[in-house]
Amino acid sequence: MGVKRFALWAPLAIFALLFAVVASGLFRPAEKVVRSAMVGKPLPDFALPAMVPGKPGLTSASFRQGKPRLLNVFASWCIPCIAEAPQLMRLKAMGVPIDAIAIRDTAPAIAGFLRRNGDPYERIGSDRASQVQLALGSSGVPETFVIDGRGIVVKQIIGDIRPENVAEIVQAVKDAR
Repeated sequence: MGVKRFALWAPLAIFALLFAVVASGLFRPAEKVVRSAMVGKPLPDFALPAMVPGKPGLTSASFRQGKPRLLNVFASWCIPCIAEAPQLMRLKAMGVPIDAIAIRDTAPAIAGFLRRNGDPYERIGSDRASQVQLALGSSGVPETFVIDGRGIVVKQIIGDIRPENVAEIVQAVKDAR
């Protein structure tokens, strides 16, 4: 009789154990910081053509001119890029210089994106094959890098910039001087 009773309750016990394991993973705080392999390293060498008329392209040499700046990796088809646009405009208004790499995109689409969402960028390079994006260790869009005046990556922000990130980014740019 004992074996039959055990066989009857075993599936429920296994389910309860599995449920407890899953529930503990859901309630445990997740690691929110992604450690970048690029932080502390120089930008890879690149020269990207201009993406839109009237705005220059982008080279790695432009980040080695003594002034820290942001490098934003974005695309017109990226929904989180639209969400972060107001924060980029706010950073620009606060005096933070911002350059960009447009990923797998077209000039008309980027021009439309900038018309609709604002244009915080001084330069935009076209990375149609995502070669520079991959060399940066960037896996998606949007992604933003704080670059010091020597071309060294000092901070990487994965995902869209939120309002609560702006002060931290401004401080990182100040500290990079």
